[in-house]
Amino acid sequence: MESSRGQNGIQQLLAAEQEAQQIVHAARNAKMVRLKQAKEEAEKEVAEFRARMEAEFQRKLAESSGDSGANVKRLEQETEAKIHHLKNEAARISHDVVQMLLKYVTTVKS
Repeated sequence: MESSRGQNGIQQLLAAEQEAQQIVHAARNAKMVRLKQAKEEAEKEVAEFRARMEAEFQRKLAESSGDSGANVKRLEQETEAKIHHLKNEAARISHDVVQMLLKYVTTVKS
């Protein structure tokens, strides 16, 4: 009887050991699955962050290029306006300048 009880105790120990191995194996598998899932989530977050940063960079680049183009256009318009103003002023006073030059050229000082 005692040997039967010893055999029964050994069988219980072996069963408990197998159960413990299964629990440890399941825990390892769950850990691996969670690590893989965490890695995928992190890669997804990194990709989203990179896309946001790239979009913001492209937007700022477009704004600065657009501003540069707008500045060039504004400067061209201002330059044209100044040239037009100078031509008008020159046309307005050219007769007086010619008269003044003729007066000095034709006047003889002694």
